[in-house]
Amino acid sequence: MSTDPDTIAFYQARAPHYVLKFGQAHSYQLDPFLDRLPPGGSVLELGCGGGQDAGRIKARGFTVDATDATPAMVAKAKERWNVDARVMAFDQLEAEAAYDGIWAHASLLHCPRDTLPDVFARIDRALRAGGWFFASYKLGEEEARDALGRFYNFPSADWLSAQYDAIRGWQVVETRHYQAGGFDNVERDWIDIIVRKA
Repeated sequence: MSTDPDTIAFYQARAPHYVLKFGQAHSYQLDPFLDRLPPGGSVLELGCGGGQDAGRIKARGFTVDATDATPAMVAKAKERWNVDARVMAFDQLEAEAAYDGIWAHASLLHCPRDTLPDVFARIDRALRAGGWFFASYKLGEEEARDALGRFYNFPSADWLSAQYDAIRGWQVVETRHYQAGGFDNVERDWIDIIVRKA
């Protein structure tokens, strides 16, 4: 299973508070990512949360397929940003060559490490040739829960690199390391990874 039940339960219960804190403005990494895509292309968002990034993708003229495993988050995205969001877990992605871009901002970091290869394979299958994939992760050494009970895979950069290298045809175009806080107000090391499919 690519979604931890306790983590889903947390977001289901705390959706209004989470959206108040993080749902006001779209991610600053989003526009540079969208600039890589063909105008009017199709974008899948994995983990849309409160919908602010999906709203921006739509406003930029792209077709957006906004998904989240938490029903309360999907409801918030629809309510706040008028996006046609739907409930879908990572391991329910079945699309083939359907998207020019896949956007997974601060979502795949909740995916258990042993399920990531399958999720990456699904993402690869869902991307069109020449498509782009963005994901961000909190770095660490081993899987763990934060003080709020949410599950994180907390990978090292080297471990992540090996997982990406295992997908034939993926070219890592950009990586970025930085520090940032979260809903638990803990500053951590993060990494953004942008891939292009051959």
